[in-house]
Amino acid sequence: MKHWWWKIAAVVLLIVASVAGLYVPLAPALVRFTNGGDQFCPQRVEVVDATHLKVFVEVPEGLREAMTDLSVGYLRYAGAFYSKGGGEGFPAMDCGDEAPAPASGAFVFPNRSILYESIRNLHFHVPMWFTMIALMGLSVWHSIKALGGTNVLEHDRTALAAVDVGLWFCGLGLLTGALWARATWGTFWTSDVKLNGAAVTALIYLAYLVLRGSITDAHKRARLAGIYNIFAFTLLVLFLFVVPRLNAIDSLHPGNGGNSGFNDLDLDNRLRIIFYPAVMGWVLLGLWMAQLRTRTARLAEQLDR
Repeated sequence: MKHWWWKIAAVVLLIVASVAGLYVPLAPALVRFTNGGDQFCPQRVEVVDATHLKVFVEVPEGLREAMTDLSVGYLRYAGAFYSKGGGEGFPAMDCGDEAPAPASGAFVFPNRSILYESIRNLHFHVPMWFTMIALMGLSVWHSIKALGGTNVLEHDRTALAAVDVGLWFCGLGLLTGALWARATWGTFWTSDVKLNGAAVTALIYLAYLVLRGSITDAHKRARLAGIYNIFAFTLLVLFLFVVPRLNAIDSLHPGNGGNSGFNDLDLDNRLRIIFYPAVMGWVLLGLWMAQLRTRTARLAEQLDR
């Protein structure tokens, strides 16, 4: 059992995170916007169903701030609308009594503008990349060990297995990212620097597999692949973490190209309760898959002898 605890933990974490990520409801939507001391009331509100309202508001020009907040009752979403700013403001309107805050609310996810229901993808898309990075880090570590000259073929086998599994998670990350982009940006792919960097990273590691397939001598293959793997991981860090964060480069991703981080605006404690277990579960699953891939490759080599 002592060798299985982390595998059991991976399954439990993934089940809990996946079910919660898909079924926890979003918080109520907001129906009135305010701008600092200015307050403008909705002209008409229509109830669509039990969870949706349709609101009609005439937005005046000359608001004092560039970002206009949206609020209803005790709920408030900062910067929901973009306005030109530069005005002197308008007298505040009296929209009636505020709805009282509930004594104890249910556990819900934040309802963010643009994201809406797609915010659930946080628990699937981001952990794919965490897992891929962990596996590529494991791979480069074993490549360095292989270059050290002790148990070369075993370390090389583990390095290859980690890249094999890591590329699957890379593919899942690109897929879930494309679906999320379609829901929020209106297209499956853009020229975003982080998207392009992720695609180039995938091609770099595919080239690693091509390099291995072109060399027949096992020890020579382990040495050359190990050297290439070090450069590949360096480029991974460069394309995914360094280049997108340069303020001079435009990016749609949170935390990149001068944008505020997802952690600053959207990730709150309710999401963290599910997000962190999801990351741990997917990473453990990836390590488990790499372990099985290594054992399978070892058995295949023994049978070929």
